[in-house]
Amino acid sequence: HVQLVESGGGSVQAGGSLTLSCVPSGTNFGGDPMGYCMAWFRQAPGKEREGVAYISTTSGITYYADSVKGRFTISRENADDSGGNTPSLVMENLKPEDTGMYYCAAGERRLGVPCTALAAYGYWGRGTQVTVS
Repeated sequence: HVQLVESGGGSVQAGGSLTLSCVPSGTNFGGDPMGYCMAWFRQAPGKEREGVAYISTTSGITYYADSVKGRFTISRENADDSGGNTPSLVMENLKPEDTGMYYCAAGERRLGVPCTALAAYGYWGRGTQVTVS
């Protein structure tokens, strides 16, 4: 059973920084030859969930929502020597509009499904709250 657990959220003042981490259990996201899509989504109260940062573990190519470009950085760190991947998100120059619940997501790469597509993600964490005042 695959689980993702986020950490690193909190309350900060505008202009501050936070780093979110996501630890998987049940898999290290390193065994599929096609690789994985990993991403961070967020959901503010009363709003739909939106993707803010995406990364392909095979190419390392990243994608960002326009609202966070230049401020957020997604990366996938090796969980262990077996070549696993764990996604993290460095958030800088935070703004009040960045407030929301942040979710880690991952999924096996599939032909025809880009990492920016919601359909690419079958594994989700329960979220970590980020509040910017």
